[in-house]
Amino acid sequence: MGFDGAEARESVNSAASAVCDALRYLGDVSYAVFPRDVAHSLADLNKSFLNVIRTAVDKEIEWIDERVAGGDRLREEWKQRCATKTTQGSEEPV
Repeated sequence: MGFDGAEARESVNSAASAVCDALRYLGDVSYAVFPRDVAHSLADLNKSFLNVIRTAVDKEIEWIDERVAGGDRLREEWKQRCATKTTQGSEEPV
């Protein structure tokens, strides 16, 4: 009787689920040890901090996209200049 792929995946999924459940429980405990108002205030503080990080990441992604677009524009300009110089150079008498 062998251990097939489906059983292996089920075993891994079961283990992963157990780890997630344990982490979820520890997260719940980390807020349960505080009084309700303190836990909610701490959660609001954490969410505010993460929103600042999200905003910074969004701005960084926007900056990267703008730089890539600028690079595309410059590359196209250089290509056109190179093509123009090549065309003008071939028209000159030797």
